[in-house]
Amino acid sequence: MSRRRGLTAGAVVLSFVLAGCSDVAASEPTAKPSTDGSTSSTPPPSTPAPSTPTAPTTGTPTSTPPSATPTTKPTPSVKPTTKPKNPHKPQYYALKVEQKLEKLGYPVGDVDGKISVRARQALCAWREHNGLPINRKGLSLPDAYSVINATAKPTPAREDGIYVNKTCQILYQIVNKQYKRIVWISTGAPGYDTPNRTGKVWRKWAGAHESSLYDDAYMYDSIYFLKDRPGIALHGSRVNSLIKPYPASHRCVRVMRPQIHQIFADTPIGTKVQVYGNY
Repeated sequence: MSRRRGLTAGAVVLSFVLAGCSDVAASEPTAKPSTDGSTSSTPPPSTPAPSTPTAPTTGTPTSTPPSATPTTKPTPSVKPTTKPKNPHKPQYYALKVEQKLEKLGYPVGDVDGKISVRARQALCAWREHNGLPINRKGLSLPDAYSVINATAKPTPAREDGIYVNKTCQILYQIVNKQYKRIVWISTGAPGYDTPNRTGKVWRKWAGAHESSLYDDAYMYDSIYFLKDRPGIALHGSRVNSLIKPYPASHRCVRVMRPQIHQIFADTPIGTKVQVYGNY
């Protein structure tokens, strides 16, 4: 009797133990009989660890995670010193300027893209007529832009007359408030300087005649403008080669032929003549 009670109690305890492990058994591997009679356990399926998303190779780039430190572009330690190059060579501008000056009536000599001494005389006059510094220097970029962009010859700010610029060795004639002629001249050489004066034409002598002061010195279409200096005149010379691009006369103002003939015809008695500047 006691042994039966013991067996019964053992069965109760065994059932309690089995009932108490039911939750554990649900989460642990169950024994699976092997073909050879032994038991083997099947490991539970492992829960995959969360993987870090990788950046897509195409499409919109992903934003930087809050924990990542943003990167900045490196700042160059040395600034570039190379300046943009001018797309045109100096000869390009020189040729354009010579063509434009010649078209506007400023004599430049040979239009060949070389700023000669004659072209510098024309540039000098252009600077004067456009309010730029008056000099006989070569072509600068501001000069080039000023000439190339011009659409017409400047309008004179002075009254009608003849103006002799000794700095440029240029004469220009204003008729009806327009620059009618701009020509090369040669004023008095050192020791024979043409005085800076303003006068009026008081005498004209057409054709050729010999100077009363210098032997074998012929004057053509002479225009006298200073009564107190009666020997000084605008005139043509025997040959145009005597009209240098620098002061070379004996106080008179030498003008090339046939330009002096044209000036002579358009200059009545009483016309204003002004000499100014320094070479």
